[in-house]
Amino acid sequence: MKPHAFVAMAFGKKPGPDGTVIDFNIIYNDLVKPACEAAGLEVFRADEEQAAGDIKTDMFQELLIADLAVADLTLDNPNVWYELGVRHALRARGIVLIQGPRDKQPFDIYTDRKLHYSLKNGVPDPATLDQDKMALTEMVKATLESWHGRMISPVYQLLPNLQEPEWKALRVGDAVQFWQAYEAWKQRIELARRNSLIGDLLVLADEAPVAAFRAEAHIKAGIALRKAERFDFALEQLDLGLAVEPDNLAGLREKGTCLQRLALLGKPCFTFDRARLHYRAVLEQYPNDAETSALLGRVDKDDWIASWRRKDSTAKQMRDDAAYEESLLRTAIESYRQAFRRNPGHYYSGINALTLMYLYHDLTTDDRYREEAGFMAGAVRFAADAEPESSFWSRATLGGLEVLTGTPATVATAYKDAVAKAENDWFALNSTLSHLRLLRDLDFHPENVSAGIAVFERALARLTRPEALWQPRKVFLFSGHMIDKADRDPPRFPNDKADIAAAKISETLSDRGAGEGDLALTQGAAGGDILFAEACVRLGVRVQLLQPYPEAEFIQRSILPSDRGPSWQARYLKLKGQLPASPRSMPDELGPLPKGVDPYERCNLWLLYTALACGIDKVRFICLWNGEGGDQPGGTAHMYKEVNERTGQATWLNTRKLW
Repeated sequence: MKPHAFVAMAFGKKPGPDGTVIDFNIIYNDLVKPACEAAGLEVFRADEEQAAGDIKTDMFQELLIADLAVADLTLDNPNVWYELGVRHALRARGIVLIQGPRDKQPFDIYTDRKLHYSLKNGVPDPATLDQDKMALTEMVKATLESWHGRMISPVYQLLPNLQEPEWKALRVGDAVQFWQAYEAWKQRIELARRNSLIGDLLVLADEAPVAAFRAEAHIKAGIALRKAERFDFALEQLDLGLAVEPDNLAGLREKGTCLQRLALLGKPCFTFDRARLHYRAVLEQYPNDAETSALLGRVDKDDWIASWRRKDSTAKQMRDDAAYEESLLRTAIESYRQAFRRNPGHYYSGINALTLMYLYHDLTTDDRYREEAGFMAGAVRFAADAEPESSFWSRATLGGLEVLTGTPATVATAYKDAVAKAENDWFALNSTLSHLRLLRDLDFHPENVSAGIAVFERALARLTRPEALWQPRKVFLFSGHMIDKADRDPPRFPNDKADIAAAKISETLSDRGAGEGDLALTQGAAGGDILFAEACVRLGVRVQLLQPYPEAEFIQRSILPSDRGPSWQARYLKLKGQLPASPRSMPDELGPLPKGVDPYERCNLWLLYTALACGIDKVRFICLWNGEGGDQPGGTAHMYKEVNERTGQATWLNTRKLW
């Protein structure tokens, strides 16, 4: 969805400073609106003048949270000045001032940058109109791109310590329609997040009504992608959110986590130092944030672990290497210790600092942390016990204390209590088990560690690995021509060419190693989609259909027309019966089609984002296409362009060469 621009200006015909009648409706329609649209914005203007104190609530709401406010100051119109004043008071940036010819400039904004446009006989001068539109478009783009640069509002320039209100606090009570739409969108975002439907989340993020909500959605998408271990794609989404809200602490933490995990995976250009620098920058902004300090500790800890934990190392080699890298270990201890000092209730950082202190002594026999560890153990126990409602993590922390100071029996008892609070959370149980296996690799307190491992292995054995953890080897994305209507001239995909196309699609899938463990995504229309899905089923590929309309309507539009023959309906129904999951309908899953959005283009993005969410490097796009534009928006040409911009992994089956 496009960003919003709210235009504050006079309406209709008004006498200008020199007595010439100025037609502001023509200025809006011929200059302001097209210039803003060329910059990629959706433009709003109130449809009638309002008396002071009686501002139309929906337009007032737009003024408050719009991505951009454009104010025309050609006349000293009280409504325009009032709206500009409100914007200046509530927003430091996102303001563009324009004006036609006038004798003198208002004092309060005399030095503010403005775009001057030319008039002739009260309307935009035809001789300079194109130039003025281009200049306004560039000014709008520059203003949006420099969102976090110099403050534009004189209020915030003069009061540098003044903080902008939180976006969602700017809620006009009577602007019911706007906020009802927002709440419905937010519910769909939350549903997609809970069900790990990351492709849905990404489409909905693009469709947020204003920048503030897009930031929220992109950060949530980034968190979901991080949890699905799609760290590079998660980083992209987080950066989109942070571009709007650079001080968003949750987004900044998540970005650091992605940088840390990419470093752990050895991805090019990603290092532990890069993650450290990021967290240190966050701590300069939020010096008392214990969670960020703890995340910095995790980077230091992972750097230490990477220095000694190698597949080909023996247990003795790992202990020797871990002891040799004692300086890295002390760095990790210090980061966790600082986090716990910042917030003594943050037991996560406390138990990590304490565990590493015990490990340090076990590996080096150095007693430097012995006294502090004794005090800290009591503090960590108190913090975990003091949690108002005991959680898995507070109980697991108490289990970790028993690993350090208890016996196999007390370890087992404490961890059993934690498992009882886990509510079958596979991720939480597996995370703690992984930590215990790390301690086992170092032969640390072997009897206690073994007792803990036994508890978690038994708990996980009762659970099924979550479906959300299923990861395809490859993702095959398809778009292609539908079977021609009987009267199509010239023909594009005649019904008698279906067998040729089917053979080529099957050959392409086989050449690319498609088989069990892979995922296939397409709409399921008569023609290329069905041929692709049938070939995938034969090869054992899991097929999921994503459709732009409710299934019954999709069948009517894309399968049932009589000139395509009843055989395609039968093939579709047979195919559907072979699939592990029912087709997903875009209106049901993503909500109503936003204004100005084509359903097929939206479905293409849905398919693409769903594929990318599985891992950008896994996506393989196959298209059955003549290389030309489609009969309507959202065709194969649109999908081909989108995929090439993202992955470049496209196989084009050129129908002009196939027949």
